[in-house]
Amino acid sequence: MTNPYTTAPMPPQPPLRPAPKWARKRYVLPALSLAFFIGIGAGGASGDDAKTTAAKPKSASPQPTVTVTTTAEAREPEPAPTVTATKTVKVTATPAPDTGTVADDDSGADVYYANCSEAHAAGAAPVHRGEPGYASHLDRDNDGVGCDS
Repeated sequence: MTNPYTTAPMPPQPPLRPAPKWARKRYVLPALSLAFFIGIGAGGASGDDAKTTAAKPKSASPQPTVTVTTTAEAREPEPAPTVTATKTVKVTATPAPDTGTVADDDSGADVYYANCSEAHAAGAAPVHRGEPGYASHLDRDNDGVGCDS
């Protein structure tokens, strides 16, 4: 009886002949370039400065800190210059006949002050919104009171 686990004999191989030059270049050149790059990597990591760059905590060495602060000077904006146009109107009035009744006094309805100096001179300052003589150019802070200071 024969052993079932035996292998068949191999046919004889032809003698080995050297590979062609292009085949040698296909294996040898990539192997040399790989060895070159591995050598560069190993040589770069084994330099003197590689030994001093051991992992150290960042807090071990003091670091300078830079603090930049800015200050803003708050200044009140200057009011815009006001342009005042004055119009002179001549009014001729005829006195109404006296009927004996008391009429409403509308003598201040058409009062106009070019600036606060005129309002102070007339004794009308401060002038409140809705009163005769009030105008927005007399009220700088727009609070409803003209020539208040």
